[in-house]
Amino acid sequence: MGLMKRFFAQTRKPEGVLGKIMVNGMNGGHSKLADWGMTHLEGIEAKSIVELGCGGGRNAAELLRRYPDSKLSALDYSEISVKKTQEYNQKAIEDGRCSVHCGNVASLPFKADAFDFATAFETVYFWPGLEDCFSEVFRVLKKGGVFLICNESDGTDETSLKYEKMIDGMKCYTVDQLTQTLRDAGFSSVESDHHPGRPWITVIARK
Repeated sequence: MGLMKRFFAQTRKPEGVLGKIMVNGMNGGHSKLADWGMTHLEGIEAKSIVELGCGGGRNAAELLRRYPDSKLSALDYSEISVKKTQEYNQKAIEDGRCSVHCGNVASLPFKADAFDFATAFETVYFWPGLEDCFSEVFRVLKKGGVFLICNESDGTDETSLKYEKMIDGMKCYTVDQLTQTLRDAGFSSVESDHHPGRPWITVIARK
């Protein structure tokens, strides 16, 4: 595997030196997309949040800022991402507002009906058995809870489909595919938005 392909493969599960470089660039590289995704938070109330695929920890911090009365659990299955998120959110951890966990979304280490709000920024591409993973998110959300997905790819753009071929285990989903899978997992309503000038999508599902 060439160096470039090995580097982009780190988007799936950052490990080693290349993984540290990847995670260090995530917070800045994904910030515009994440901020656009968070423009969809109006009307979503949350005291308990779970941030799935927390990457470099920037989105966890932003959610804590936007929801000052909330507590947040961040999860990633990359130990490098867990460490970076802990470093980025050290003050919130010390204040008892944030906890960071190493785990797999296919088997979430949380009790049922634990959260008001779940988020997944730039991560569902890599979730194995997507319906099973969405069912796990459904399980840990309270009745009326909200699940927000924000992706850079709408499943049709050429750039992302190129990376899909380069990165083992990556799948770029269309809005229709995400919507159907969320409904199959039990979510009662699903809404979506498409950025007017980019292939960015936000999908919001309610339990």
